[in-house]
Amino acid sequence: MAEHPGLPASGTEEEGSAIVRVLSYNIRSMRDDRAALARVIQACAPDLVLIQEAPRFFRWRKAAERLARAAGLVYVTGGGTTAGPMILSTLRAHVERTEDVLLPRTPGLHQRGFATAVVRLGRARLGVLSCHLSLADQERYEQAGLLLERLAALEAPHAVVGGDLNDRPEGRSFRRVAGALTDGWAAKPWGGEFTSTPLEPRQRIDAVFTTDGVEVLGCGVPHGLPGVREADLQAASDHLPVLAALRVPAGGQGGHALALRDLRPRVLDRRTG
Repeated sequence: MAEHPGLPASGTEEEGSAIVRVLSYNIRSMRDDRAALARVIQACAPDLVLIQEAPRFFRWRKAAERLARAAGLVYVTGGGTTAGPMILSTLRAHVERTEDVLLPRTPGLHQRGFATAVVRLGRARLGVLSCHLSLADQERYEQAGLLLERLAALEAPHAVVGGDLNDRPEGRSFRRVAGALTDGWAAKPWGGEFTSTPLEPRQRIDAVFTTDGVEVLGCGVPHGLPGVREADLQAASDHLPVLAALRVPAGGQGGHALALRDLRPRVLDRRTG
């Protein structure tokens, strides 16, 4: 497994909590160097990979399976069924259920969606959501609210979100998510901060968030991680990945509490995976 100062390897602790590595990665529909992409993912040794811009058109399932196989992972859900977000995992994660969600679409803008799952890693139970929010400010802000609603609806005791927010930390959509969840980089910065673009990174628009009770042990772009080559990071996609190590408490059957005071219920188009 990949090792790096300040970022522990995945595993289970004596009291039953799980150390979980989560990688969030916009892979630009695998239009770049696919071998480099697989090498980056594999070197990060993630338990869960939250993909954005997964292949979603002709033979997208085969492309997703090839990526999973090349990185030593398995396909969980999402891709063409969510307009891009996808979840991959190792066999360590026992998948309880999945749900693919299509969001209300503004005419003239791209369809967006969420890939979601509830998984068990040892005695820890975790809700998982991969997202890619809109380029349009108002639609993006509404999708940030829908993200929080969907996360609460997973009814898992703890949860993690990874995604391309198309917004910087000072933006209102990013702040809406970070106001209810823990921003991994802000809580425990590790590695690099900026995710776009790989050649000259100057903005943080990709992030990993967690619900209360999940401890962030380190989170950031995996520069310098053994096995992760800078040439591969630059060749794999037009975004840099975000890797987080999390400590997820054992047990828990009920749902987690999220502050949804400013959110109004909306109707989502749901497709169960």
